[in-house]
Amino acid sequence: MQLFVNLPVKDLDRSTQFFTELGFTLFGMAEGMASVIISEQTQVMLLTEPTFASYVTKEIADATKTTGAVLVLGMENPAQVDELVDKALAAGAAPAGVQHKDEYRYQRGFADLDGHHWEALCLVQPAG
Repeated sequence: MQLFVNLPVKDLDRSTQFFTELGFTLFGMAEGMASVIISEQTQVMLLTEPTFASYVTKEIADATKTTGAVLVLGMENPAQVDELVDKALAAGAAPAGVQHKDEYRYQRGFADLDGHHWEALCLVQPAG
């Protein structure tokens, strides 16, 4: 099974550039949309707001004012968490959420250019 997460964006070119700067690969762009490859089973579809609106019947949420979802990317180690979040911040993202660091997890977040909340998370297996 695959998962396709669809997100509305104001400026498709700007958003695709942002995710490219984070190191993600894009899978073909169609009119009004682009696909960001997260893994073999997961893609994030970036859709211009008019294209996104053509698929829904409700008003599009303003992610800069409300949080409807938190998109969490599982990383293998804390260094990868820092690398991804640091790249996002350098590419124009804003810090988001609350950093967590304890014996079980390391987690940091950012809001992308359209305000969508992302987290990078490394879970630590308990000893024993």
